[in-house]
Amino acid sequence: MQLINQTTFQRYEDISVNIKPERLNVFIKKAQDLDLKPFLGHALYYDFIQHFNDDGSLKDDAPQAYKDLLNGSEYLDKYGHIVLYEGMAPTLVYFTFARFIEADAIHYTPTGPVIKHHDNGDAVAPKDIVKLVQQQRSVANAHANEIEKFLWDHRDDFPLWRYDGKNKSARQAGPRIRSVDRTDFCKAYGVETTDGIVPLYNFMN
Repeated sequence: MQLINQTTFQRYEDISVNIKPERLNVFIKKAQDLDLKPFLGHALYYDFIQHFNDDGSLKDDAPQAYKDLLNGSEYLDKYGHIVLYEGMAPTLVYFTFARFIEADAIHYTPTGPVIKHHDNGDAVAPKDIVKLVQQQRSVANAHANEIEKFLWDHRDDFPLWRYDGKNKSARQAGPRIRSVDRTDFCKAYGVETTDGIVPLYNFMN
């Protein structure tokens, strides 16, 4: 079950009509499972999708809060300001688009992965593909921040939502430091240490 489809993309990005819907659906599924689900939290996500029909449409008896979360709404925040929330579609579109660009640049052959070449143009350099992916994820994250604001502003309507700062940092574009390796693989051999700590002056000499 997918929350968006190829028609949804036409409102945000101009993608080739030659792209088969079933191919795009693979990346929509990945965006839902790997980007949206961790962001919403498993409890809210699983309860949310229970209110969908098999064709991806919300059931008529779905809570109004879920309808607004998916489709967007206009509301007043706690400061009395009008907020126009666009819904989930742009977030999912750009997370999907980023995953599609990244995967579409590589073609897997019996002898291993190769970069695709096209008859009517040159293949994009890997470093430029990375930039494109990061750009799309940045757009997706900007829209995801709007979902987050909507959830905060309506947190009484979403008791299953639990904010997790780790999920927010995990969806940022570009490389990230997740943790520090404290094993011997990172040990500074041949460098004087004090209680396992490398003094700063060792790097200044």
